[in-house]
Amino acid sequence: MTDPFDPTPAAAQARIAAVRPKAYAGTRNHLEGAVSGLSPYVTHGFVSLREVLQGVADRHRLEAQHKFVYELGWREYFRHVWDERGTGILRSLHAGVLPEGAYARDLPADIREARTGVPAIDQAVRTLYATGMLHNHARMWLASYVVHLRKVHWRAGADWLYAHLLDGDLASNHLSWQWVAGTGSHKPYLFNAENVARYAPPGWHSPGTVIDTSYEVLDAFARSARAVVAAGSGEGVAEPAGFSEPPEWLACEAPDASHVRGSEVWLVHPWNLGALPDDLPANTRVIGLFSAEFHRAWPWSEKRWRFVGTRMAELVPLRWFGEARSIGEALASARRVRSGAEPHLAPWLERWADCEPAPRLFPLVERRCDSFSQWWTRSMRGIRSVDELLAARADTLELFA
Repeated sequence: MTDPFDPTPAAAQARIAAVRPKAYAGTRNHLEGAVSGLSPYVTHGFVSLREVLQGVADRHRLEAQHKFVYELGWREYFRHVWDERGTGILRSLHAGVLPEGAYARDLPADIREARTGVPAIDQAVRTLYATGMLHNHARMWLASYVVHLRKVHWRAGADWLYAHLLDGDLASNHLSWQWVAGTGSHKPYLFNAENVARYAPPGWHSPGTVIDTSYEVLDAFARSARAVVAAGSGEGVAEPAGFSEPPEWLACEAPDASHVRGSEVWLVHPWNLGALPDDLPANTRVIGLFSAEFHRAWPWSEKRWRFVGTRMAELVPLRWFGEARSIGEALASARRVRSGAEPHLAPWLERWADCEPAPRLFPLVERRCDSFSQWWTRSMRGIRSVDELLAARADTLELFA
């Protein structure tokens, strides 16, 4: 069977061509709805948000306030929060429903093994492990169950989910968990069996379980320090392992100054896997790079290593894996080192290379926004059409009276 997420730019372009904005707007909340499946390609830089919107707008008439544009905005908003708060996104942005100490710091085994007895949750976990992906609505259900019913801290759930996602982005993932938990929003996100039945296929339906109740009861559960545990099912699934080093087939080498001495260098990292820049000088040495520090902190599933590694191997013949110190020492012998900026690799990348800003779709909002609606209003001020949005300079500065 063909891999549904073929790690090639051509596959990304095919998904862009397949987007049907009207169907997307009407069905995106349904697990079998017309979603784009573009997020792994955007996360890893096969395509930018601007390229996505341009490709869709070339085929379909879109208003600036279309749901598809709005959802692209959420991704850039989460990056805005990351830019403003840095590693603060890994901590609660503000107090949640209960004190921090009310939540456990370890994810229970029955959740990890898909045997909670709640079909919506167990199906979500099984789908995650089998595909490396999960519909956004299912991610919200899973996060809500983990935090508000099982009383597990959002950070424990977010770290676990990130480890298994092909499209794992620390800003989008961890801030989404905070939005559900109520530490990044004004109220907890809750769901019940009726909501699942409306948006999911029958195998996910959960009548007679702990979520088969009213929102008033669920809100009371969320505000109680007592965990609500279902009668778990018997046989579960094994959680796939995470790996903190590249697989052997990727044939990474230790950083070596002799590879780059006196050369112009362009670094390809796991988040800039699109085409190489057109302006690279002749004889530029292109190096694929994996950071040991990053992957120790954030191990990846075998599926994600294969998705990223296959594209990296196609793009660059020489790939390094090493500690920040050894990478920096090796690159110091180069004449000049450049790369694309990437917050996943902060602070190391900016020590090694002159980093070109990541491409933006929306005009830059310089003032920190603590809600999406605030950011959207400021970013889209004066923009009436998608053509105007696409024509806006990426470094547009906001003017305040």
